[in-house]
Amino acid sequence: MAGSPNSNLRGFNYAVQTLLKQPSQFLPHLTIPTFTHIPENLGPHLVPKKDLQQRTPSIRALVVDKDNTLCAAKTTTFPPNILAKLSALRNSPTSPFQTSTNPNSILIVSNRAGSHSTFDNEVRDLEAQLAHLHIPVFRLPPGTEKKPFCGDQVLAWFRERGVVESSHEIAVVGDRLGTDVLMAGMMGSWSVWCKEGVFDVGEEGKPERNILEKMEVWIEKLLRNRGLEAPSPKGWEEKA
Repeated sequence: MAGSPNSNLRGFNYAVQTLLKQPSQFLPHLTIPTFTHIPENLGPHLVPKKDLQQRTPSIRALVVDKDNTLCAAKTTTFPPNILAKLSALRNSPTSPFQTSTNPNSILIVSNRAGSHSTFDNEVRDLEAQLAHLHIPVFRLPPGTEKKPFCGDQVLAWFRERGVVESSHEIAVVGDRLGTDVLMAGMMGSWSVWCKEGVFDVGEEGKPERNILEKMEVWIEKLLRNRGLEAPSPKGWEEKA
């Protein structure tokens, strides 16, 4: 994997350009405080209520960010409540992400673990902890750029394993509008924004937002106040 392990300048530039030219792409389809709040049946929560009478999205796969979504940033430590949520999604008899019926339906896609050989130890640690849940970390193919530009490769991963036929059967879950939500839009998938990161408001250990996180919260509020909504993936209504 070539390049600096932490550089994502093109991603930052793309986020700025998108905000200026297509600001609605910055908005998530669903906002939740943390991953622990994600509904098992996501479809009805992703579209405006006025559209639910027509059709509900069928979500067959989850792309989940690591840093500040599943683990505190730059760590491989899962808070117990998040690990419990992952376990519920994999073991609940009504979950579309159940291990026995849809074993390849959850994939961790990070701009750290799996993005560069520097972080191989993190990948091994994460997968060892999640071995009982059969949740892997995506390895960025050589020559592929980080989020938000690796959507085609992620979609191919699910298609090769027979999980999805179309990108609109995938929901991308993460704490960043400028990477996770934008990647969902570029893929033609749905987006879920974990606004508070790993820790709920008032929870012990919750860090202060950094400047980019503060800016994203402010931008999201501004765009909502302007009446903008996240555009739905193209063609999702056509799939029966």
